[in-house]
Amino acid sequence: MDLPSDQEARRILEAALLCAHQPMSVRDMKQLFDGALSTDAIIALLGGLQESWQGRGVALVEVATGWRFQTCGDVQAHLDRLHPEKPPRYSRATMETLAIIAYKQPVTRGDIEDIRGVTVSSHIIKQLEDRGWIEVIGHREAPGRPALLATTRQFLDDLGLSSLAQLPTLEGLPLGQASLPGLDETLALDGRADEDLDASAQDEAPSPQDVAGLAPGATEEPPRAESAQIAP
Repeated sequence: MDLPSDQEARRILEAALLCAHQPMSVRDMKQLFDGALSTDAIIALLGGLQESWQGRGVALVEVATGWRFQTCGDVQAHLDRLHPEKPPRYSRATMETLAIIAYKQPVTRGDIEDIRGVTVSSHIIKQLEDRGWIEVIGHREAPGRPALLATTRQFLDDLGLSSLAQLPTLEGLPLGQASLPGLDETLALDGRADEDLDASAQDEAPSPQDVAGLAPGATEEPPRAESAQIAP
């Protein structure tokens, strides 16, 4: 395949990204040119596209699974008027569980219960798994070999983030200085059971600030790693 000019390559990339239903990886973009363009060349073209779309209602952004065009926050309120119905939100119990997994991962269900101070409903875990936001990444080498839960790349995509390091930081002790069972912070729900607070899931993902607002403890660094047997 003949090497396209920068202008032509940028047009092809722009068209592919605008038509894509999911974020596109650099590997996928290279296939557009039959491998004639290198990774560095693709990245340079993406940078040019980002600049050319600055100040418009949509922007080219990088998320966990690739690149995509998405609407800018300052115009979203106007677009929402096309669909004024407000979908039901996730319960506070669900959001707290998601926040703990996001900021303390990998964690077991028991870790979450130690932090929240209440039993974690199986419905909440299934709800987050079905939404594609959490997954089992292995098992802790402890009695019963409890499953280790972590967030997915879909979770980052839905929040518009490319890595966990982009989650809002909180004031307090870094995660690496806290052990889950010994944490004093709890996120109990005024004595009410999870089942009493569960609501139907909304189609729209929470914002990073929503997740951070319900996270226990604090972090100035990405989530810590844990020794475990990773699931195949």
